[in-house]
Amino acid sequence: MRALLVANPKATTTSERTRDVIVRALRSEVDLSVEYTHRRGHAVALARQAAQERFDVVVTLGGDGTVNEAVNGLMSALPATDQPATATAERLPALAVVPVGSTNVFARAVGLPPQWPEATSVLIEGLRTGRFRTIGLGRADDRYFTFCAGLGLDAAVIRQVERARLRGRRSTVGLYLRSMVSEYFIGMDRRHPAIRLEQPGEPAHEELATVVIQNTAPWTFIGDRAINPNPLASFDLGLDVLAVRQLRVPSTTRTLAQVAARTPDPRGRQVVRLHDLSEFTISATRPQAFQLDGDYLGERLKVRFTAVREALRVVH
Repeated sequence: MRALLVANPKATTTSERTRDVIVRALRSEVDLSVEYTHRRGHAVALARQAAQERFDVVVTLGGDGTVNEAVNGLMSALPATDQPATATAERLPALAVVPVGSTNVFARAVGLPPQWPEATSVLIEGLRTGRFRTIGLGRADDRYFTFCAGLGLDAAVIRQVERARLRGRRSTVGLYLRSMVSEYFIGMDRRHPAIRLEQPGEPAHEELATVVIQNTAPWTFIGDRAINPNPLASFDLGLDVLAVRQLRVPSTTRTLAQVAARTPDPRGRQVVRLHDLSEFTISATRPQAFQLDGDYLGERLKVRFTAVREALRVVH
């Protein structure tokens, strides 16, 4: 079995010694090649090349951003005519993930342990026994995502966090919480909701303040605790949406408490929840912060979302 390891040397919890241990462990099971990413977007090119060269597996060593790039590289290796709402997973290398990022949402969502030693052991056993799971992906315009997307408040928070990290700050729960409070009270226009969601054949949802899209649950983790705005989201279904109409303090506080509950069930007059959608479009009257899989991608006025079912095989 031929495998390519795509390693992000800047991943939060990795080191040269860690990488060496993981490489030796994987080489005990597969014919392994190793490539290191040198810039944002590099993993896309490396994974695409691996698919074109007919590798059996692409292994990512990094966080959710590295996983997202590798997935986009794999999917882009399909001919354009083969990238509709359903893809043929068997035509692509399988994906394996060694989690060494700060949160590792995707790895944990597919059932891997959050720590790299245990996850590596599970992956080696999965490679040895051929244990694969086929999952669906989300697609936002021409870019794929594995677990979440967002326009509005959550993306604006990620934007603030990424700017802080460029200044040398560590990515911590406290940094995210402070960024959320700052963006909510100072950064965004809460008085004039600007977002519209349209589905084929359904009435539009208008004057939305923020939208969270999930391809699986959970949306993220705070420590060991899963956070689930859309608790019914699944890799085996379409996309789920939680939108909030007005970000008033009382209703927003109530919604956040519902989302963070051990049995989440967000509801209320300000909440819109949609389950198992195949496609929809989000537009806005002014540019909105936009994120995929926890990476800030700038501002958007319009994004078309599509569920791509049975898109990719994952070692687990």
